[in-house]
Amino acid sequence: MNKQILRLAIPNILSNLSVPLLSSVDTALVGHLGEPYYLGAIAIGVMIFNFVYWGFGFLRMGTTGLTAQSFGAGNPVYAMLIFYRAMLVAAIGSSLLIILQYPLLQLVFSLVEMSPEVQEYTSVYFYIRIWAAPATLAMYGIQGWMLGMQNARDPMIITVFINVVNIIFTVLFIRVYGMTVDGVAWGTVIANYMGVILSVLILYLRYRRYFRFPVMSEILEVTGIREFFRVNSDIMIRTLCLIFAFSFFTAQSSAMGDNILAANTILLQLWAILAYGIDGFAYAAESLSGKYAGAKDKKGFNKTIRYVFYWATGLAVLLTAIYALLPGFILGLFTNQPEIIDLAFSVYMWTILAPMVNSFCFVWDGIFLGATATKPMRNSMLIATFLVFLPSYYLLYPIIGMHALWLAMSIFMMFRGLSLFYYARYTDALEIT
Repeated sequence: MNKQILRLAIPNILSNLSVPLLSSVDTALVGHLGEPYYLGAIAIGVMIFNFVYWGFGFLRMGTTGLTAQSFGAGNPVYAMLIFYRAMLVAAIGSSLLIILQYPLLQLVFSLVEMSPEVQEYTSVYFYIRIWAAPATLAMYGIQGWMLGMQNARDPMIITVFINVVNIIFTVLFIRVYGMTVDGVAWGTVIANYMGVILSVLILYLRYRRYFRFPVMSEILEVTGIREFFRVNSDIMIRTLCLIFAFSFFTAQSSAMGDNILAANTILLQLWAILAYGIDGFAYAAESLSGKYAGAKDKKGFNKTIRYVFYWATGLAVLLTAIYALLPGFILGLFTNQPEIIDLAFSVYMWTILAPMVNSFCFVWDGIFLGATATKPMRNSMLIATFLVFLPSYYLLYPIIGMHALWLAMSIFMMFRGLSLFYYARYTDALEIT
């Protein structure tokens, strides 16, 4: 079991960590340009695309669970239909995003308080990066399908390739051509389309024996479509709640001023490194639990849960130690502005605690996704967002100010882990029959 987990987890950890590495490079490059509103614009721009793209995160998560169950059941034909359905949704969704780009941005400006400079550069970033939508959504479906086929190596290659290309172009545009947030956006667009080209090549070389010309009547078959959207609608609601929580966090940071927004943006990068690292084991749990659920192997399913938690806890302890021992070095990588570093230090304790608080809900997410037990995930996230996170923030803010954002987010994560543990332990949500 350990070998299976590490075979899937290590490539996922490496590929996942390249994502916050890219984001950290973007933040560090912009953080050294001299003006905090550049960092603020990147923070708001990333918030928008997190909301937009993560809302389609079901194309990765739902596709993995459904494909893994088809793989476990020995049904490659149905696995290909899942792939085609994901690509169809990606095409429709990205077209709508491009068509609706102007009203989408104006809606954000009406909801989020920001300085005129942050608004100006957010617009620059947004109107460039929106053109990466078709490539981004297609990549969600492709990588989710590969993970469901128990293949973590190729998604790692693709993700690392995209992020290395992105870093190269972003450094080139900012350091050589003197661009600012527009250089970050163009780097992302170019890298995503190059990633799609590489993905198509890998699909052809590794999986061409599975592919046949798609028949639309089979793709749109009622039972399969109903199952696809049953799983994915729950995941979409769950994901939108998660995005709402982080978007609310960013919006409140923006309302507190450009310097606080910049400081919190840096610390969120460290939370992202944690999340993407632990998600390597969550992805392994998703692939393996889906396989064992599809094969009706209850013993293998339960063993997966136990061993994945061992590994994820070990990684969480390591990250806690790194964050606790190297705060000055870590913050100095992101910015050379003393006032922003001082603000980040003032709430840094929440980043030290984050690995041990947050890791459990990430792993439970992977297990529930693999089993396509998505309703408990949806319910847990709705309660955590609207009955835990928001009340915690509004009750605590008059007492502890800026700390209220971080404490409310920590309580939010803790509740998610505890509630999913309750569903797993005391209900039949994960029952394999």
